[in-house]
Amino acid sequence: MSAVIVIGTQWGDEGKGKIVDYLAQKADYVVRSQGGSNAGHTVVVGNTSYKLRLLPSGILYKGKVCVLGNGVVIDPKIFLEEMDDMARQGVDLSQLRISNRAHIILPYHRLLDRLQEERRGQEKLGTTQNGIGPCYMDKSSRMGIRIADLLDAGVFKQKLKFNVEVQNDICRNVYGHAGVDCDSILTEYLAYADRLRPYIVDTTTLLNRALEEGKKILFEGAQAVMLDLDHGTYPFVTSSNPSAGGACVGAGVGPSRIDTVIGVVKAYATRVGEGPFPSELTGNVGETIRREGHEYGTVTGRARRCGWLDACVLRYAVCVNGLDYLAVTRLDILSKLAKLKLCVAYRHRGKLLDEYPADLNTLGEVEPVYEELDGWLTDISRIRAYDDLPDNAKRYLARISEISRVKLGIVSVGPARDQTIDLIKIWE
Repeated sequence: MSAVIVIGTQWGDEGKGKIVDYLAQKADYVVRSQGGSNAGHTVVVGNTSYKLRLLPSGILYKGKVCVLGNGVVIDPKIFLEEMDDMARQGVDLSQLRISNRAHIILPYHRLLDRLQEERRGQEKLGTTQNGIGPCYMDKSSRMGIRIADLLDAGVFKQKLKFNVEVQNDICRNVYGHAGVDCDSILTEYLAYADRLRPYIVDTTTLLNRALEEGKKILFEGAQAVMLDLDHGTYPFVTSSNPSAGGACVGAGVGPSRIDTVIGVVKAYATRVGEGPFPSELTGNVGETIRREGHEYGTVTGRARRCGWLDACVLRYAVCVNGLDYLAVTRLDILSKLAKLKLCVAYRHRGKLLDEYPADLNTLGEVEPVYEELDGWLTDISRIRAYDDLPDNAKRYLARISEISRVKLGIVSVGPARDQTIDLIKIWE
């Protein structure tokens, strides 16, 4: 298994950072292939908790080549702040590589993100207002500015001048805002270019050569399939494709080179921001899960909406991504609940649905069909072998595997690296 993709199967925040960090021990390369600085990962090493925004989780190991692929949108200011923070904590950044084809987020992207959300009012999407969506819009409309452009001062000045004129027209005529100043952006970003230059390469060539040499590459997804621009609960989605196929496109690696796809699924469900959430819990149980799981956004600090694990979502993620294994995380958070529920189907106007609804009105009306299982009511955070788990915990895991038709590969019983039960031992 030379190439492994790790993706989220729900709405993000499944604990992908922990799983990627664990698997990165044996990898040679760790690759982030899409998304922006709105997608944070928390990785716990010993007594230290690292908050990662753009850096791949493998950065916490020395000697791993960590790559930001062409599908990532990079805010240089935020990224350099993250790099500086990691350096202060003693993290080695010498093996970091950034794609020269990645697009950059500019101040007008952040401004437009905020103005668009304000204009939507009650219909807001709940974006982090970091400029991710507007940057991807420019990319799709073929007026984006890439890292390669940033490295050439003349090209960058020319493209920036044109874009600022266009975006300021929109700001003034649509939103009644004065817009941004081109000269100040030019000075600021050319300084960023000087600092980023040593890390920038053609990462597509880099990764394909590494695969030809038999190197082990781990592709790290940001967000999750239910936030996928094409397959998620549109329009309450992100602006990229956090799916297995998106990892290939965002890294410049063909799908035939991928050996294994691992889907990370939280033992319950959470969602940040707006949008339908059929298995959401709004009472005491939901509050208990939020409190025990510290369910607040890594980047924003926003409280996450909590609910029971939704097998309809999981089956859909299996279909979209072609999952080989499941990595179930945060099983320990459910240890104080005497009864657990698992959403196994949707009923809509008296009929069971046999597919995941694309129409949000339908999705907002569905009635979750639940199975109830007994909890285990004991601390499992110190267990390191699957056979040592309580019987009810194993029954819960077995039911998740059975209903998704995907083998169980990894079980996480806490945030630390050693709180991991590995059933497949990739690369060993």
